[in-house]
Order: sequence, then structure tokens, then C-alpha cells
Amino acid sequence: MSPVSGAGHSDQYLCVQKHVEYIKNLDSRRDELEYWLTEHLRLNGVYWGLTALHLLGCPQALPREDTINFVLSCQRENGGFGAAPGHDAHMLYTVSAVQILVMLDAVDELEKRGLGGKQKVGSFIAGLQDEKTGSFMGDEWGELDTRFLYGAFNALSLLGLLDTVDVPKAVAYIQECENLDGGYGIHPGAESHSGQVFTCVGALAIAGRLDLINKDRLGGWLSERQVDNGGFNGRPEKLEDACYSWWVGASLAMIDKLHWINGDKLASFILRCQDPENGGFGDRPGNMVDVFHTHFALAGLSLLGYDGVEEVDPIYCMPKAITKRLLK
Repeated sequence: MSPVSGAGHSDQYLCVQKHVEYIKNLDSRRDELEYWLTEHLRLNGVYWGLTALHLLGCPQALPREDTINFVLSCQRENGGFGAAPGHDAHMLYTVSAVQILVMLDAVDELEKRGLGGKQKVGSFIAGLQDEKTGSFMGDEWGELDTRFLYGAFNALSLLGLLDTVDVPKAVAYIQECENLDGGYGIHPGAESHSGQVFTCVGALAIAGRLDLINKDRLGGWLSERQVDNGGFNGRPEKLEDACYSWWVGASLAMIDKLHWINGDKLASFILRCQDPENGGFGDRPGNMVDVFHTHFALAGLSLLGYDGVEEVDPIYCMPKAITKRLLK
């Protein structure tokens, strides 16, 4: 599959500046109820917005110092990060915190102003590994999910601390999550789901164990997620959703099977999900936009090599230029 060119869609185009303004204005809506109802997603939202701005070629659109200050304000005494100041620490928010600091070239701020430096963050993450199974919990309450395993590998590798956890045991757990259709579930025995496929494949990629994947079988299951209108669904018989442009697309990219889907049709579907007047992307054409789908829609376009979108790393869902420089 050749990269998709924006010029190839005469009736559709990427509204770059509209999307930049949409993201920048999200933090100015503090008088709206929705702002406070989504406080549990605040740190994730900063990661989604910042990454989207990088992919749009506007990495300086958010004030760097204010962003760093907010991230650090979310750290807890145990080294982890919560969704917002005062919230309990959780794996998902800790991963977003690390990714944001990496994108801002501000990991050293953990040593200067953080609670115990990056070693403390790594200790929080490592402490969530289940000694028996090798999987990871999201927080002290014990929920296990392959999302948390991937998040642990993502953040620890970015911090240079992957050797603080039992990688082989975690890899063995991922193998137990593989199903006969080639996909992966949330835990052993659970049905295959595109989101969980991404977390498992991504974790194996970070561990250097993509050789354990039956790439043809998994590639077949993933490519069948493309429906007639070009979008991807997460499971058979489900509706398409712009965010699966990433979960499915990145998984295919990591196993070198992205050419198995119709990139032009996918790009066309993604572009129809954007709001050309006010900016942002929704899950499907005509639906309300949000920063989550804006981020993953743009990441999906990046995987396709769409004109005007910076290259994304399919393993880390961060700008490729940043991960390449950091991870050598």
C-alpha cells in the first residue's frame, strides 16, 4: 500500500488549523459541566491533545511550563500519577504522565521537582506486577488487564527501567491471552478485541518478541475488521469507530501487514469523521467530536502516510522522531 495523499481526496481535506484551535481551546471551557465531569480523564486528555498537536506539526501550541506543572501536580507520594490533582495513582495516568514529559523533553523535571525522581515512578509501576501471573494491575485494588501490562512496558522502557520488572513472565502471560483466531483478549480465555490486540502486540514489540506472533493469522483477523465504508470495528459484527483506525492499524503496522487493508477507504472514512467548521473528530461521521477520537483519528492518518501529518510510532503512539531519538 502506498502512502495516502491528501490530494487524492478532492472532496475531503484535513482541517489542520481547525483541529489545532479545537485542542487549544479545550482547557478554556472550565465553566462547562462537561469539563468537570471528565476530570477523571484529565491527564490522559493532555496526552491525547499534545500528541495530536505534535502530529499536526504544532508541538508548541500548548504552554510547555504550564503543562509540566500540571503533570507534576498529579503525582502522588507512591510515585504514581492520578488523573488530576488529588486523584489516586493509577497505571493509565502514570503512563500518560511519562509520555507527556518525554514529548516535552522534561523527564529531568522528575528529578528536580518530582516526588523521588524517575526511580520512584518506576518503583510504582514495577510494584503493580502480579508475581504469580506476570501481568500488571492498574492500581492497588488489583484489577488485571493487558492494557496495564502494555502501559508498564511503555512507560518503563521510555524511562530506561524495563529491567526492573519480570519481562519474560509478562511475555508468557501475553501468550496465554492469544486465541485460536490469532487475536488477544483482556485476559486468558477472553474474546479477541482490537484494543487488547494492540496492547499485547505493542508489549511484545517492546520486549523484542514479535517472533511469538502468528502474523498471518492475526493479520487476517485484523484486516477483517475493515467494513464496507472503510472504517474498522473492534470485534466482528460491531460498528466501525475512528479510534480503531489506530488500534487495528498500529497492530497491522507492527506485524508488517498494513498493506492488507484498503488505506484509501480508511483515510476517507477518518476524514468524514472530522468537524470541518469547529475542529475535532468524532467516532463516526456526524457525531460529536472529542479529544480522544481526535487523537486516534490523526494517529490513524499518520499510519497511512497522509500528507501533512507527522510520522507516528506504531508501538508507542507518540511522534516517531521523539521515540527514535530517545530509544536510539
